[in-house]
Amino acid sequence: MWGLSRRNDDLTNRAPDQPSAVGAEGRHKKDKTPEGELLTKDDATTTIPTMVKGDWVLFHPVYTPEELRSVQIMHRDAKTLSDKVAVLFVRLLRWGFDIASGYQHKPVPPGSNMTVQELREKGYTMDERQWLRRILFLESVAGVPGMVAAVLRHLRSLRLMRRDGGWIHTLLEEAENERMHLMTFMSIRKPSIWFRAMVLGAQGVFYNAFFLSYLVSPTTCHRFVAHLEEEAVLTYTRCIEELESGRIPEWTDAPAPEIAKDYWRLPPDAKLLDVMYAVRSDESTHRFVNHSLANLNYKTDVNPFALREPGMEVKGQKLGFEREEAEKYVQESHKLLDERRPL
Repeated sequence: MWGLSRRNDDLTNRAPDQPSAVGAEGRHKKDKTPEGELLTKDDATTTIPTMVKGDWVLFHPVYTPEELRSVQIMHRDAKTLSDKVAVLFVRLLRWGFDIASGYQHKPVPPGSNMTVQELREKGYTMDERQWLRRILFLESVAGVPGMVAAVLRHLRSLRLMRRDGGWIHTLLEEAENERMHLMTFMSIRKPSIWFRAMVLGAQGVFYNAFFLSYLVSPTTCHRFVAHLEEEAVLTYTRCIEELESGRIPEWTDAPAPEIAKDYWRLPPDAKLLDVMYAVRSDESTHRFVNHSLANLNYKTDVNPFALREPGMEVKGQKLGFEREEAEKYVQESHKLLDERRPL
């Protein structure tokens, strides 16, 4: 018999016939109890909305200016054989990405007075077309892991007839978020047929490789994705630095695409630089979430981010939650939920 004291105080997932914590599978509209009278409160929650004012996509963070600039470049050292395998494959994938996208980055000599054109000719910086090719190639593949993992978690739940513990929802959010990155940058420039063919080949190989790998070791795969996101944070940080230093003059005053303004709730006068900051923050979130998931027991633990996620002061400056930290975070989440719910 499961008492209330065991209801939600650890990471262990529950069997289908056992009581589970509210929100174990993610948010639900009933989790928010409206205050006051429904018939007299202007902004009360109703079943049928009177106007469309919400997102047309899954949950994703909308950042404050302070949060956008709180992201740090970080790297987690490999501690286990599984970690070393993940790091090795990330390095191989990064090498392949660099060749396929023509990416190059050399530190600019201190005190250099070379012009932008000279820096580009000598391989110190890239032009806007090279940056966009790199980003499009990266984002076209980055949306694969979340979807593959979500599908396999979904099938596992059906096969074993067990609850998933909230993992599927977060993984789908990650996959869609990466897809929205691609949609954003594709609105700037449509890739060529040759580029699309390369993406098709890379996506086909990567999807099947990740699918088989996730069947063997989900933990290694989440660590792999986390290290891949470390590289993404590094790439976008370099792009931001190049933009702010005036080395990509074509993008200096470029406006943010309309899809980006809508997705991240950017102001009407937002620039492409603001989009880069938002995308980097997203990648930092994926870095944090996947390192955290890799530290859990994928067979028994619930997803600590099913109800809420930490702010960027945590996700941008911490690699991930250790298992004990994740358990404490789950306890805090349900305590907050209980405080808002009438007894």
